[in-house]
Amino acid sequence: MEQIIGRISEQKQLALLLESPDAELLSIYGRRRIGKTFLIRNAYEKQLIFEFSGLHNASLSKQLNLFGQAMTIATGIPFASPTSWMHAFEQLIALIEPKIKKQKKVVFIDEFPWLHTPRSGFREAFEYFWNMWASRQKNLVVVICGSAAAWMIKNIINHRGGLHNRVTRKMRLLPFSLGETEQFLRSRNIRLDRYQLIQLYMVMGGVPQYLKMIDRGESVTIAIDRICFSKDGFLNDEFKNLFHSLFNNASSHIAIIKALAQKGKGLTRNEVITTCKLQTGGGTTQVLEELRESGFIEAYIPFGKHSKDSVYKLIDEYSLFYAKFIANGKINGRGSWTTFASSQAWISWCGIAFESICLKHILQLKQALGIASVHTEQYVWRHSSQGHDAGAQIDLLIDRQDQCINVCEMKFSRTEFELSKKYAIELQNKLDVFLAKTKTRKSLFLTMVSTHGIKNVQSYPGLVQSEINMNDLFKIID
Repeated sequence: MEQIIGRISEQKQLALLLESPDAELLSIYGRRRIGKTFLIRNAYEKQLIFEFSGLHNASLSKQLNLFGQAMTIATGIPFASPTSWMHAFEQLIALIEPKIKKQKKVVFIDEFPWLHTPRSGFREAFEYFWNMWASRQKNLVVVICGSAAAWMIKNIINHRGGLHNRVTRKMRLLPFSLGETEQFLRSRNIRLDRYQLIQLYMVMGGVPQYLKMIDRGESVTIAIDRICFSKDGFLNDEFKNLFHSLFNNASSHIAIIKALAQKGKGLTRNEVITTCKLQTGGGTTQVLEELRESGFIEAYIPFGKHSKDSVYKLIDEYSLFYAKFIANGKINGRGSWTTFASSQAWISWCGIAFESICLKHILQLKQALGIASVHTEQYVWRHSSQGHDAGAQIDLLIDRQDQCINVCEMKFSRTEFELSKKYAIELQNKLDVFLAKTKTRKSLFLTMVSTHGIKNVQSYPGLVQSEINMNDLFKIID
């Protein structure tokens, strides 16, 4: 078995399924290339008795033929292709039954949504298989997996038909955290300092398949240049296939991604509709939810507002990088990025990307602040200037149950970030405007989150209450 990096809580959950006294149906979902198949294969290496994967845009006859091949691999004897999905699951029952008499075994059906083609009868056949037979087998774990997260939730987890309330466990697999990314690369004998790792994360996030493209002995700048801007670079055209493989009629999804990529501070639902020229109604809501469940965007509720006022932000690092630097074609060809990476445009963009990374590492921020056990809610907040009324924007508020609020400012820099007089005045203004407009009675703690720390804090005593640097973001939390 290959070593599984990170995924500590997920491994614990998978182990518990083997100890369960009941039949278990696990639905696992997460975006493409996140490591779902790797996790199941390696966690259940000794228990896995059958594995089958759907093929994108394949015909019913092709899918059934592949099922027959999977049966041949599982049994070691030639198997004819089943004539229907009902027939296929009859064959599967014949395979499973003798193998689960004494101990728990696992059946793994990968890319489940791709098998549910129009008029194929796949989902109905699976419902019958689970409801009438598999759910009664105490020594059986069935794992169904899909990259189309929104489809899995709508058609499996929240399904109102034959699978309603039948899923016994669900698992959403997310990208690696910064700490897990560092651990993953070290397992491949790749050692980069944390400043370079953060820059790498800004481009490809914690997606294992993307991280596998890094070669030993190359800097992050050279790796990005090769992987993203060379003619055959793995991430040069990944975007073109990514959304069409996850969503039917992906044009609206892509339009929203591109719109959010241009607005680092995010857009409200109405602003998304206006910018992308979408219809008002349930269709847009569904697209936004599909993107959120697939891990590409997140909805942040402004402080003092309600969910209907949510601000949507693009949180998928690769999509953000692609839209900004690859799609426009201005940086093209091997060697082009090594020149651009030292430009002010890249440094400025890193500031936005670093904010997004911090928002993904709230648990690490809380641990660094010593409030891991305190219940918190995370918010954004902005107030537009009107006449003499000063405006202000705060990208992260950690609202604590102990009557305090951490007002977080995130700064990316190559060295220590210097707190200038002008910026100190701006920070104090943010605090003053926030207090005046929200009328909160909670104590405000200005918290600076940076790469290398803050310089000159002592010149403004009492302004900055706590500091967090990039090393704190690399903590691995179960």
